[in-house]
Amino acid sequence: MKDTIIQSFDTWTDAQGIKSRNRVKSIDNISLEGIARLRELILELAIRGKLVPQDPNDEPASELLKKIEREKTKLVKEGKLKKEKPLPAITDDEKPFELPEGWEWVRIGNITNKIGSGSTPRGGSQAYTQSGILFLRSQNVRNEGLLLDDVAYISEKTNEKMSNTIVLPNDILLNITGGSLGRSTIFPEEMQTANVSQHVTIIRPTILRSSVYLHGCVLSPYFQDMVWGRQVGANREGLSKKVLEMFEIPLPPLAEQHRIVAKVDELMALCDQLEAEQTTHLKTHQQLVKTLLQTLTEAVDAGALQAAWQRMSVHFDTLFCTEDSIDQLKQTILQLAIMGKLVPQNPTDEPASELLKKIAQEKAKLIKEGKLKKEKPLPAITDDEKPFELPEGWELVRLGEIVKINGGKRLPNSQQLVKEDTGRIYIRVTDMKNGSIDDSDLHFLTEASYSKIKKYFIEKDDIYLVIVGSTIGKSGIVPEKFHMMNLTENAVKLKAIIFDRLYLNYALKSMFMLDQFSDRTNQLGQPKLAIVRIQSSLFTLPPLAEQHRIVAKIDELMALCEKLSESILKAQDIKVSLSQTIVENAVA
Repeated sequence: MKDTIIQSFDTWTDAQGIKSRNRVKSIDNISLEGIARLRELILELAIRGKLVPQDPNDEPASELLKKIEREKTKLVKEGKLKKEKPLPAITDDEKPFELPEGWEWVRIGNITNKIGSGSTPRGGSQAYTQSGILFLRSQNVRNEGLLLDDVAYISEKTNEKMSNTIVLPNDILLNITGGSLGRSTIFPEEMQTANVSQHVTIIRPTILRSSVYLHGCVLSPYFQDMVWGRQVGANREGLSKKVLEMFEIPLPPLAEQHRIVAKVDELMALCDQLEAEQTTHLKTHQQLVKTLLQTLTEAVDAGALQAAWQRMSVHFDTLFCTEDSIDQLKQTILQLAIMGKLVPQNPTDEPASELLKKIAQEKAKLIKEGKLKKEKPLPAITDDEKPFELPEGWELVRLGEIVKINGGKRLPNSQQLVKEDTGRIYIRVTDMKNGSIDDSDLHFLTEASYSKIKKYFIEKDDIYLVIVGSTIGKSGIVPEKFHMMNLTENAVKLKAIIFDRLYLNYALKSMFMLDQFSDRTNQLGQPKLAIVRIQSSLFTLPPLAEQHRIVAKIDELMALCEKLSESILKAQDIKVSLSQTIVENAVA
């Protein structure tokens, strides 16, 4: 087994994935897929009798089954166990693979004293107490152990009323419903007692010394496939006792179970070590990339910038080999752009000061025409507020000076959204991504609802900005296909007055702007970014001609970053597939 690990070391450690596509990319969101596959391989080999050698001197599993049957008969006679109908024998067609000599195929119900889920105490969550008996719910059951950050308690009295669902040391707990279906752990001896909800089932082995082996079996890909494949109900709602007790389990001799558990522990510790080393490597790499990219944005002149880039370019392939590093590179490109360090300045460009005059004239015209509301003048920018030196011809302004900002509108409660395409889309925060609008679950306005909020109409090419919740600052240009659209109250639209809207779009995604939005968020209750705070945010304005050159350069560099990212993802997909293939071949 160790030879398998060592020979495929790079495959195990390099294969990575993303835990959640909805989460921000970070080291914490990287799943080490190769090592996860390695853990699966260890468990799969264990339950197939391929992890440790068999010993012909071991008492065979057939004798262990006789002892289990005698113990269950004794407990029934003592009134400690209810007699149940015998489970049907396992047919040859139900046996998915060959077992070693001395092993037996059994139904899990035949080697357990109890299989049954918990229940909800009378009164539901109102029955919970500040202390008392642990009441374990599905969120508490993890493969690596019990997670008690969000644990509930019930009183001794309630626990007594729910005596049939009391958990004992060495019981195996298994989540049987929902997204956590299949998660499992052993209830540790030091915790003494607990109770469980209806979403967790108790599996109590007749021979307690088999608990750890049986738990490893539950976590194996073989068992997990049964868990997910044999759910019951019209909507595959979960596992019932009748279904679960029929699961076919490979049972080794008791002595071999102990050897298997010891070997699994040894190899899982090796996986832990590999995982820790790889995580440390990823974090070190992330910090190195961050530090080196920072030298670009901190360069005081063109010469220093060129020198910093030269140092990085020599090691480009080594530095930019992860999704996170590519994201950092993209952000650096945007930061260099808004600092005037991405393209050279042209002294013949009309300066931004002249552009500001034209913007002021256009705003005055829009106010006169009633298309723009006159607002209080924004405060002058002080020297202390200036974040960095700008090139000749640039201006540091308040965002409200150069854009038209309009809020969205909450749909009146009396009005309904519909799924049928009425031609009038109602965009929610959940539809807004950073740079695009998700059209997979669009909602539409009826004629009546549209008439209530039609003045909050947003046009194609406008820029939306999320102002509420955990996604504050997400922005993007409204695509042409969303030509008839209204914004939720949780976003605003921005329209560039005269200057390049594409430059505005890129600038809003820079850390310079995002940090300001974060700092200016009202933290009382739900985070919210007020329009007045958006208006007062600082913005770097280049000459119009330079804006066009900056946009063209960003487009060019972002396209290269996307190609690089695609190649990294393809490489990772290959490594993940390869690690899966190794697992399949090892257990074949």
